[in-house]
Amino acid sequence: MKLSKRGEYALRALIDLGIALEFGRPMLQVSELATKEKLPIKFLEQIFTQLKSGGYVVSKRGKLGGYSLGKPMHRIKFGAVIRLIDGPLAPIPCVSQTAYARCSCPDEAHCGLRMLMLDVRTAIAKILDRYTLAEIVEITLRKMRRDKVAPPFATGAFDLHSLLEPASYPPKTLASGGRNERRSYAA
Repeated sequence: MKLSKRGEYALRALIDLGIALEFGRPMLQVSELATKEKLPIKFLEQIFTQLKSGGYVVSKRGKLGGYSLGKPMHRIKFGAVIRLIDGPLAPIPCVSQTAYARCSCPDEAHCGLRMLMLDVRTAIAKILDRYTLAEIVEITLRKMRRDKVAPPFATGAFDLHSLLEPASYPPKTLASGGRNERRSYAA
C-alpha cells in the first residue's frame, strides 16, 4: 500500500472539516481548504467528488455553500476512506481482501513472500480500520493545544490565549461517540 497524494489530501481535508466542525463551523468552502493545504482548487474538488460518492462529505451550492461531513466523525474510519480513494490496502494483489488477484508464483499456499505480505496487509488494515476521524481530530487538537498553536478555522471573537487554554477548546460533539450535545466548560 502506498498512500497517494490524492489519498493524503482527502484525509487532510476530512481532518480539516472535523476541526472546523468542532469550532462550530460545519461547512467550509473548497477555496478555504485549498488555501490552507496549498492545493489547486480543481484538484481538491476532484477529491471531494470521490468523498461525496462515498458519503463522507455533502455539498451545498451557493454563496454560503461548501462542504461538510456526510457522516458523524466517529463513523468515518481511515481505512475505508483510503480504500475509496486509493484502492486496496494490500501491498500485493494476492493478499487483498477487497481486490484479490492470483499472483505469479507457482505455489501460492506456500509462498513465503505472500505470507509476509499477508501479515503486512493485516497490520496496516488493523490500524487504519481502528482509527476514526473523531479520534484523529481529538489528537490533533490536543497536540495543537499542547504546542500552543492556534487551530485553523477557529474564527469569531476568540483571542489566541483563550484558544490555547485546555478548557476553552470546544467540547466533544461527534467525537464523543455521536452525542450531539455540547458540555459547558465555564467555571
